[in-house]
This record gives sequence, structure tokens and C-alpha cells, in this order.
Amino acid sequence: MPKPFPLEFRRDVIAVARQGEQSIAQVAKSFGVSESCLSRWLKIADREDGLTGRSSPPTSTAGAGGDLEAENRELRRRAKQLEQENEILRRATAYFARDILPK
Repeated sequence: MPKPFPLEFRRDVIAVARQGEQSIAQVAKSFGVSESCLSRWLKIADREDGLTGRSSPPTSTAGAGGDLEAENRELRRRAKQLEQENEILRRATAYFARDILPK
């Protein structure tokens, strides 16, 4: 099994690929990684950053349509985060409530 690339190396490669000065194939070749590996790294980084399709060419949706899609993605991400926070608070409340004995 090949040894994984260091995290700093991945970040540098992703940063160069996101600049858009070179194609993904050129960036992958210059850093010595496969195109599929670089594409996967970009997808993972976009997901972690809350972005989608940033490294790909613009789609046919432009203007207000693109803005609405970006806003919807951000709102879905925020809703998921709030649901997780709510679940943590619910569990903490249940944990501390069981320690309180009625008089």
C-alpha cells in the first residue's frame, strides 16, 4: 500500500489547483500525483470548505440562480450544524437532569 501524502503537501497542491492558472492534469503532473487523486482531494476540500464545483468551469446557472444555489448550500450547512448543536444540548440536559433527585 502506498504511503499517504503529508497534509501540508495536499494543501499546497489544492491551493495551486484552485488558482486556475493550470489545468488539473498539469498540476497533477507537476506535483507527481494522479489526476484522479487530485480530483478527489479537491472534492474533499470543497466539501470541507462548504464549496462545490469551485475548481470546475462555471455552469450554465449564472447570476441570481447561482447566488440562490450558494445561499441554499450555506443554509443547509448551517441547519445541519444547528441540529448537531441541538442534539448535544439535548444529551447534556438529559445527563445533568438524571443527577438531580426530586425532593
